[in-house]
Amino acid sequence: MGARFPPRPDRRGLQRENQMTDILERLARTISEKRAADPKSSWTAQLLAAGPERAAKKFGEEAVEAVIEAVRGDRDKLAAEAADVLYHLLVMLATREIELDEVLKVLEGREGISGVDEKAARRT
Repeated sequence: MGARFPPRPDRRGLQRENQMTDILERLARTISEKRAADPKSSWTAQLLAAGPERAAKKFGEEAVEAVIEAVRGDRDKLAAEAADVLYHLLVMLATREIELDEVLKVLEGREGISGVDEKAARRT
């Protein structure tokens, strides 16, 4: 077996980890609630109503903007674009009725496995 990740973070690290998960879970819940909203009153409702193709296109646009800011090296702009990417990823997932928990379970299953080993396992 390949390289293992370092041990899980200490208590402070776990608090930050939980805070990040809580923020993403609240955002995913808000996005889900917007399904019932009038698209005229909510950008999220507009994206959800437009369907997976539109949500995927918007996600791709935001990802490209994040890449541009990463190359430029502006930390604040990259952080803002990264937030947009996370939001649009969750919207795109919602259009396909994929819950954040499903994605987190996949990530958890990969934890402790090197990227090289994980990619090799997908090919078999």
